[in-house]
Amino acid sequence: MSLLSLLIALAAEKSLSSAFWRFDYYYQKYASLFQHNATLPTDKGSTLRYTIFLLLPVALIYGILALVGDGLLHLIISTLVLIVCFGCFTTRHSYKQYLHAAFRGDETTSELFHQQLLQDKNLPPMSFGQALIWLNYRYYIAIMLFFVFFGAAGVVFYRLLTTVIEQQNGCSLDKKGNIPSNDNPDITQQQSQHEENTTNEGDSLNKENKYSIPNVSSGCKNYHDILFYLDWLPVRITSFGYMFVGHFSKALPMWLESFFDAKKPTHKILTDVAQKSEDIMVDKGDCTAEPCLLVRLSKRNVLLVLASIAILTLFDAIR
Repeated sequence: MSLLSLLIALAAEKSLSSAFWRFDYYYQKYASLFQHNATLPTDKGSTLRYTIFLLLPVALIYGILALVGDGLLHLIISTLVLIVCFGCFTTRHSYKQYLHAAFRGDETTSELFHQQLLQDKNLPPMSFGQALIWLNYRYYIAIMLFFVFFGAAGVVFYRLLTTVIEQQNGCSLDKKGNIPSNDNPDITQQQSQHEENTTNEGDSLNKENKYSIPNVSSGCKNYHDILFYLDWLPVRITSFGYMFVGHFSKALPMWLESFFDAKKPTHKILTDVAQKSEDIMVDKGDCTAEPCLLVRLSKRNVLLVLASIAILTLFDAIR
């Protein structure tokens, strides 16, 4: 049943472009509702408040699926949750606009979209291709693995946690009426000068990505720590997949070195192995080669993970 849900969700995710099918849409609604709920703890920085914020949707999904039991309704609900949690519209938009600018030879605008993506997703400095590798893991492969092992409730927890971390520089849930934007005014202004044809689309996109979110301040490190341990094994499994679909012998030393390095950041493990797994020949001034090659590599890895799940399903190792 897990395999069927994954196949349907992956096939439907990219064709359903309405905001109704985006996780961000529900995150915004949930955060706003949570913010104005007077029955919840109101202490600033309350650990209980943040714990409830993370676990309430998880418990709700788990309870609903437990009530309906195994069957068609369980399949439908799980598939709908997967469709909502898969992918990220802003990442796909940034990738397309980056390529459009790069193919026109507009390196300045390409770099602006690169920096905007890093800022929006709260990522450390990395190349555009590396960012896409990491976000492909976060929005696809990690979702697939968590769904197989923890079900739809596990997927909701992982996606909610990553979204909170991505938005950790926003306003507090305790600060009512203040909804931050992901926009960098300087970048937005320069984008409007270089991208007149995409201004309206960009404005619409920015409006859809304004959130009211927890200010985890002292607790943000705890969230990062939780995600680090959650990603520890899935990242190593995913990086093994990159090695398998790429240059195995070249990437194997890097994978082995990273596997036993318990302190290495998870995004570094994934991007280092991915780059070793692909021959990236970049001409001077060509800013499209690396992201395009790494995106193709990541797509092959998604297919490998899906095929592995199918094989495990055939042998009744997973349901």
